[in-house]
Amino acid sequence: MKFPYGLSDFATLMGENYFYQDRTDRIPLLEDTGRQLLFIRPRRFGKSLLLSMMENYYDINRAGRFEALFGKLAIGKNPTPLHNQFFVMNWDFSQVKSQGNVKDIEAALNRHVNDCIKDFASYYHAQLPKTIDICEQDAISSWRSALTAIGQTHHKLYLLIDEYDNFANEVMMARQSHYEALLYGEGLLKTLFKAVKAAASGRGLDRVFITGVSPVVLSDMTSGYNVAKTIYLDTEFNDLCGFAETEIARILQQMQRENSGWKVRETLDTMRTFYNGYRFCEKAGESIYNPTLSLYFLEYLQRHNEYPSQILDENLAMDRNKLVYISQLPHGESILLKALSGEGAVVIGQLARRFGVEDVINGIKDQAFMASLLYYFGVLTWDGAAGYDECRLKIPNLVARSLYVERLQELWLPEYEDKESISEVSRHFCMTGDLQPLCNFIEQRYFSVLSNRDYRWINELLIKIAFMTLLLNDRIYMMVSETEVDHGYVDLSLIVRPDKRRLQALDLLLEFKYLSLKELGLSGNQLKNQSLDTLAALPAVTAKLIEAEHQAKRYGAALTMRHGLAQLRCYAVVALGLERVVWREIAQTGE
Repeated sequence: MKFPYGLSDFATLMGENYFYQDRTDRIPLLEDTGRQLLFIRPRRFGKSLLLSMMENYYDINRAGRFEALFGKLAIGKNPTPLHNQFFVMNWDFSQVKSQGNVKDIEAALNRHVNDCIKDFASYYHAQLPKTIDICEQDAISSWRSALTAIGQTHHKLYLLIDEYDNFANEVMMARQSHYEALLYGEGLLKTLFKAVKAAASGRGLDRVFITGVSPVVLSDMTSGYNVAKTIYLDTEFNDLCGFAETEIARILQQMQRENSGWKVRETLDTMRTFYNGYRFCEKAGESIYNPTLSLYFLEYLQRHNEYPSQILDENLAMDRNKLVYISQLPHGESILLKALSGEGAVVIGQLARRFGVEDVINGIKDQAFMASLLYYFGVLTWDGAAGYDECRLKIPNLVARSLYVERLQELWLPEYEDKESISEVSRHFCMTGDLQPLCNFIEQRYFSVLSNRDYRWINELLIKIAFMTLLLNDRIYMMVSETEVDHGYVDLSLIVRPDKRRLQALDLLLEFKYLSLKELGLSGNQLKNQSLDTLAALPAVTAKLIEAEHQAKRYGAALTMRHGLAQLRCYAVVALGLERVVWREIAQTGE
């Protein structure tokens, strides 16, 4: 089995016998849904391959290859009348450079569109009775000339626009003034989409399919292009890109017959933890695996017969920039904390379908726009409806969670010396089970940072997140927070990856509690001057330790059974204000 990791050319996949998960059965539904469609998914989610498949299906020049390309697929057995009936033009805005001033960016966009029209003219020269005039300084003039040439034939144009918002999003996160100049007033991007809109009014353009990451850019163009039908929240297109778990399981079973050294169930559990969890529609019954990360994992597994040590494909590292952008907005850090605090922790009135950058920046009161943007970026996903007909969102998987944790660590402890200390104390805990050096670090470094930040809530959730930022290590662990076991939720568990069992790393479970200074009846100075044994003997602290211990024992037994663990080390941890941390290791599960 050949996995097309990094490939998005449909003809290459079909011609060279690469794995392809058939989605051609959706073509009739897409045709019936509308003539101008907008489909949004996170970066590297298979959108370019989808467009490539559509290009090969509709292109008049590929009619002779229809059987070779589609004969074995669903649409090949029952094609629609529109197959191979269009001129197809492609624009890929990820190719447009976003550096420089506004004139530089507009010049780059102008060059890209002109280059696409030149490629179009060369490819279809035999079918076009009129030469397309290319105006180097004005791509919109070139566009009109292409439409004139197409109008003299018996076929119409299908325009495919990939990553329509790519360079505009980069500009938005870097220089808002440049972004506004491109999209507001008569900026080139808005003017270009107005020309596309006009072309669909009987001037030769019959269909448009647009992909992107969020609706923000299109919304900011207002009247520039307000005719596209949005399909990205429609249930029937939830898995238009991405893999269902049954599909991943089928692939692993086929690979298992070819290889050995790993187990299908364990591998599926690992992939589910790291890559699954995307629900793009409220009523979608099944969550979706990230296709790029899945192919990265599967391709590595097949070549090396083991898991990749680095679970996050570095090609997706740019998504960190989006969390950086959000965290720098007013109250942005708070929504990152809220998302990390637990399942379904982010609740908004409804997911915004259309909203502009000003809504994100100024929509502080309910944070709905900011949360919606995180959804479109792929770092939040549907988690069902809340009690008051509201939308509940959650972090989809461990890869996305790690991006949040890394960003908070950068905000809270940006110094190199801190990172060295974190590595040392976390390694010590994970190898020996001694939690004290980690607690000392939190008391000495973390609490002073957290106490200076304007958080409206300080409780065990904040303490848990602080521990998460110190213990994240996806090269060795599956760090899972708020795992549902035995009618409850584990605060934090670190389960050694199946492929890392040979290492000297412990399986760990931590339950957190918090007591405020008011609840303790003590001042910060009084806490600092008392020994850990004295603090642990305080009635309020003892009660919290016992409560956490009971939960840890119950959850630990369930986790041990679920993962087949030989020994799970469990801990009760109580934070006393933002001053001290008291902890106790609980008797080994099964002892």
